[in-house]
Amino acid sequence: MSTQNTRRTPPTQRTQRTPEAAGTPDDGGDGADGGGTADGQGREPRQGGRITRRRLLGTASAAGAAGLAAGAAGGAWAHSAAQDAPPTALSSLGSTAVSFHGTHQAGIVAPAQAHGHLLAFDLAPRAGRKQAAALLRRWSEAARRMMAGEPPTDGERDTGIALDAGPASLTVTFGFGRTFFSRTGLTGRRPAQLAPLPDFSADALDKKRSDGDLWVQIGADDALVAFHALRALQREAADTARVRWQMSGFNRSPGATEQPRTMRNLMGQVDGTDNPRPEEKDFAERIFVPASGDPSWMAGGSYVVQRRIRMLLDAWDSHSLGEQEQVIGRRKSDGAPLSGGHERTEPDLDKRGPDGQPLIAADAHIRVTAPESNGGAAMLRRSFSFHDGFRGDGAPDAGLLFVAWQADPLRGFVPVQRKLDRGDALSRFLRHEASALFAVPGGPGKGEYVGQRLLEG
Repeated sequence: MSTQNTRRTPPTQRTQRTPEAAGTPDDGGDGADGGGTADGQGREPRQGGRITRRRLLGTASAAGAAGLAAGAAGGAWAHSAAQDAPPTALSSLGSTAVSFHGTHQAGIVAPAQAHGHLLAFDLAPRAGRKQAAALLRRWSEAARRMMAGEPPTDGERDTGIALDAGPASLTVTFGFGRTFFSRTGLTGRRPAQLAPLPDFSADALDKKRSDGDLWVQIGADDALVAFHALRALQREAADTARVRWQMSGFNRSPGATEQPRTMRNLMGQVDGTDNPRPEEKDFAERIFVPASGDPSWMAGGSYVVQRRIRMLLDAWDSHSLGEQEQVIGRRKSDGAPLSGGHERTEPDLDKRGPDGQPLIAADAHIRVTAPESNGGAAMLRRSFSFHDGFRGDGAPDAGLLFVAWQADPLRGFVPVQRKLDRGDALSRFLRHEASALFAVPGGPGKGEYVGQRLLEG
């Protein structure tokens, strides 16, 4: 259930990332396409020039502070000052943009944003291949515009939810479920990698919140920008597709910590240390379908497994710090393995303590998930935490929206999850409540829409 290796760089650094520094060749895409890293691939700050939808009118910090200072003297004056304050340039957090075009879709290698929405659609009963192509064309154009900081459509149809905001690192990612191919008459072009995932003994899956014809991932560092994209895409679906399920999540906001570090989950654990990194020589072959791959329309694409994993936080919190660390195999404070070193130190699975017992227990999470314990299987985890209120017994309905990317789920997710299913100390604190698998095609070129090579090939 570990998530991504998102060691965030402060916004002023994140927007200066170049394709050459990212680790793979640049092709003019978003950096996920040409090799983004976990510190801001393909994101471009919008600065200078006139104030547009791409730039914040910017009175939030300057005028907001003036309003607070003047509050004691009179609220009306503060309101007037806020209205009359001159606009300022967007901060790098608001102005950062990710390209829609490229070899890979955005939202895979880019660091997970502070706010996310994951949702699946089912095609309407009378919708087929033609209607699906028209929908993907509309969705792609709306996503392209919003990721550039523009309204999703021309004219006055925009809801105005994100009015005055910049793109705020918005990414929109699209995928196809197994059932999409039968409903569009494309069964012969369905990838073998979309075979149904096997059943696992710990699963307690809600079928209504699993699977789906179409999948959409939305991420942004501003909540209104993320919701604006969600609403725009739902409106564009019109009568062609209907929402099957939708889940919302969050991560730590950029700049919230003194130094960038791997994210923490709701158990308080540093989560995602062992994620494969773009600078590793086999990163692309583990995560992306090669240009020579089969089917050809998936070249540059990836397969995503999404799971809703509820954490039994009350039970977890009842255990001592030492017990929690034994379950994971890492120190809670800094993510270092219990065998010693720092977060990036390779765990020494053979090291023993004075009592002769392994410092990292046989069922510790990091031992069970280690690539060497799973024939080299690895995934790029880019997840979100969630909290959906409280259950009837008062326990928090909270946990992880697990999102894992790989070139082949039969060689990535499946062997790791089977190993976890057989003996992971962490599993007794988790409930797997929803699951889905989607084929995410490569990124579109200029003038293309996502999935065009499938739907028009």
